[in-house]
Amino acid sequence: MVNSINLYEKKICSQNGEDGIIEELFRRIGTTNRLFVEFGVEEGHECNCAALALFKQWTGLMIEGNEENYKKLATVYSTYPRIKTLKHFITQENIIPIFKSINVPLQFDLLSIDIDGNDYWVWQALHQYKPRLVVIEYNAHFPPPQKRVVQYNPHLSWNGTSYFGASLTSLYELGKKLGYALIGTDKMGVNAFFLRKDQLIRSGFPALTPEAAYHSLAYGPYASFDGPYLEI
Repeated sequence: MVNSINLYEKKICSQNGEDGIIEELFRRIGTTNRLFVEFGVEEGHECNCAALALFKQWTGLMIEGNEENYKKLATVYSTYPRIKTLKHFITQENIIPIFKSINVPLQFDLLSIDIDGNDYWVWQALHQYKPRLVVIEYNAHFPPPQKRVVQYNPHLSWNGTSYFGASLTSLYELGKKLGYALIGTDKMGVNAFFLRKDQLIRSGFPALTPEAAYHSLAYGPYASFDGPYLEI
């Protein structure tokens, strides 16, 4: 595809080429409040919004549930007053109260979700919030048109197997309901990029089907685990 987000992949602080894609998208659509929210950031060194925090002077919220990871995260960003860090294990039930407690606006520039488990359910819970760009991990073990979503469990954490998150097709269907267009995935088969539909024309990137956007696993595969999936 001539106008593919993958042409812009570049790694600064992200796990793969997400930094370059994010940079190009905001070059095209511009910024509003230059605010990001990211959860599942571990120590904050290798995540989708670290480059924005460290080098682009964005304001942001980083949330991490692991105690040891959070201590390191808080230390890394202690000298960056624009960045707030919180220790929370994210669930469908607590994400809205967390957002309200620190006055996250209903519209902001970037949301990144990577919690290796209930990602689908947390995005669904945030339906009243409309970030312009959503970056969310997908489970590439299930190529389109397969629909797979882990059964919701507020205590779910990744066990090192293929049981996590949701397939690209399931996220695509959720995105449509929430007002988003799928514009691609990174080449390693980790993250999917969803633009709010009112930003699509400005971006110049086409809306894609899951079949056109999908990249297969380039980082595994993980051990198989036949957990309780829902086909939605």
